[in-house]
Amino acid sequence: MGVAAWRCGHDRATVGDHVMSASGWSELLGYLAAALTTASFVPQAWLTFRTGDVRGISLGMYSTFTVGVALWLGYGLALGAWPIVIANAITLALAASILAMKLLGDRTARRSRTGSTDH
Repeated sequence: MGVAAWRCGHDRATVGDHVMSASGWSELLGYLAAALTTASFVPQAWLTFRTGDVRGISLGMYSTFTVGVALWLGYGLALGAWPIVIANAITLALAASILAMKLLGDRTARRSRTGSTDH
């Protein structure tokens, strides 16, 4: 097996005989970044869904994070940047679900501390 030869120009790069434009490389980079950052969020979300434990989650931080992700989604839509749109749509769905669990969990905990039974 040989080592692939990389040649870079101003607007394209080649690996062996394969040529990719700069915009193709930036698109690929965007999809890779989106896949990794979204995938990194999934284990924590899965653990939270599985256990239902949201006690260690800061309501302020998670609220701010969720709004920020929604804004990134809007930004991606405005630009037509699909890596940003896809990653943030998935992350927003997970983050909003966890935020809802946190809000409902905090409300339930307050009720049990005060002894309130009203719905």
